[in-house]
Amino acid sequence: MLLLYILFGVYILAVNFYAVMLIKSQKDESGGDQAKMHTGDGKLILCALLGGAVGIYVSMFVMKYRLKNMMLMILMPVIAVLNIYFMVIAFKSGFTFIAV
Repeated sequence: MLLLYILFGVYILAVNFYAVMLIKSQKDESGGDQAKMHTGDGKLILCALLGGAVGIYVSMFVMKYRLKNMMLMILMPVIAVLNIYFMVIAFKSGFTFIAV
């Protein structure tokens, strides 16, 4: 059971690291071009749904990037709360919802 907790923790850390790198690469590619500003929203939302919403939201503020995009500014905290809620449920239940 301990191995499952470790794997889940590593997965969450890896997804959040990927989310931060995704924001950084989008910021580097855009260079202030407004036309390219909305490309990659699907990648960000998918990464957030997979568990990286906290990483995306924090890195948006740290890098001061896409703060005027209201969809991301509202959607990321909502998905982050859902991610944290499901993580707490998973750890409390001991991952018993997984058929072994």
